[in-house]
Amino acid sequence: MLRIHFTDSDLARVQVASRPDPLWEVFFSLLRFQSRRGLWSYADWHRTSRADLHDKGLAPAVRDVLLPLYPRGTYFPDFLTPGEASEGLDAGLEAILGTPRRRVLRELSILDRVSGAPAWALGLADNGKRNEFVQVIRTYYDVAILPHSDHIQAHIDADRSARARALLDGGTDGLLAGLGPYMRWRRPTLEVDYAEDRDLYLQGRGLTLVPSYFCWGSPVSLADSGLPPVLAYPLRSAAPRIDDDGAQQPRAPLSALLGATRAVILQATAVGATTGELARAAGVSAASATRHTAVLRDAGLLISSRHGPAVLHTLTPTGAALLRSSGQEHRTRPA
Repeated sequence: MLRIHFTDSDLARVQVASRPDPLWEVFFSLLRFQSRRGLWSYADWHRTSRADLHDKGLAPAVRDVLLPLYPRGTYFPDFLTPGEASEGLDAGLEAILGTPRRRVLRELSILDRVSGAPAWALGLADNGKRNEFVQVIRTYYDVAILPHSDHIQAHIDADRSARARALLDGGTDGLLAGLGPYMRWRRPTLEVDYAEDRDLYLQGRGLTLVPSYFCWGSPVSLADSGLPPVLAYPLRSAAPRIDDDGAQQPRAPLSALLGATRAVILQATAVGATTGELARAAGVSAASATRHTAVLRDAGLLISSRHGPAVLHTLTPTGAALLRSSGQEHRTRPA
């Protein structure tokens, strides 16, 4: 178990990342190639990404270069998920390139002790080899993650909407208490199901929560407690599958009743979403999403309320009942 200890100052400095962290998604997506846990939820992504990686000749690089550095287990090097990646892939890769040589060697030594590191890994201490390694990460991201970025962002947006309502209703205590099922808030400590037993004292530094589409199961934190505290966690609900076109696919009965686009919009509204988030989830323009939400609202299936510049859509009891009766609730309700 990981126990994260908060002070009052830390409670005032909790934040939820506004977009996917590309390097955390690289890490978690590579775990999906190493485990069958939750594979049903990513089956289409798994199949299409494997095919794309093979077609582009990248499978050997993933197998021989990336997987040994991102293994299943209790440890992988912290320098591979720098905080700068919150600003985008380029910033994150620049941070990897700028990591001090001594730190790279120290973290690779830990990896070698815990799960074994390939002999070539020590070459990452030198800029030339690290440049080559970073290019492999970039190419993998472009093939396996970037094509699905709008879909991933839509689910991050929906998760943030749920977190925002928890914060409005219950303050920071409500936000932290709603992070289950792998986390339990026992003020002033957040208990996290974890692969090892450890304590993390925030000491006024606050905590950045990073929702991850490809994270399945227990959240993951940085191994070095001296680094800015981060906790990457899975989304509230099981990730809806991605089809070959990168779109979420509702089951046939709901699509037949509402039409495919409105079925997706209704399903995405289950955790609350803005018009822009619904447009990304359905792959339509904001104007088109507005028309579809108007039809669903007139039918009594959702309600819309303005929050600042955005309009937030949530299900009515009738809309929620329709999702349940169509077999959609296992995808949309909180885990």
